[in-house]
Amino acid sequence: MAVRHAEASWNGSLREGSGTMKVGSGLFDGPYTFPSRFEEGEGTNPEELIGAAHAGCFSMALSGVLVRAGFTPQRIHTTAAVHLEKVGDGFKVTRIHLQTQGTVPGLDAATFLEHAETAKATCPISQLLTGAEITLDAELLG
Repeated sequence: MAVRHAEASWNGSLREGSGTMKVGSGLFDGPYTFPSRFEEGEGTNPEELIGAAHAGCFSMALSGVLVRAGFTPQRIHTTAAVHLEKVGDGFKVTRIHLQTQGTVPGLDAATFLEHAETAKATCPISQLLTGAEITLDAELLG
């Protein structure tokens, strides 16, 4: 299997410094700062990138689960809300809420939710992030 790479650099102190994060493919290279991570400043942050990775992984996993169950999804769209909270003297990702919508002909909402829960449990990024509570809302679209 492939090994994926990413890198980050940080210059200066925690509050006044800044850095960049870059994925190995070169398709993303963005700045991050204390305000972009802990406030509402411009730039990205590690939690946002984890959210994108989790949403992407989950969407693919759900598609695979559905196909193995005999359904052909037309579209799966997932968002991930990554909750970074102050815990004690530091910070912790305490929860990730996935919200997914799917367009899957011939599938009812209860079965869609069942397959979404299976995808949540088996998605490699969900498995990696087992230290955080991961919740899910699943909606089957027309």
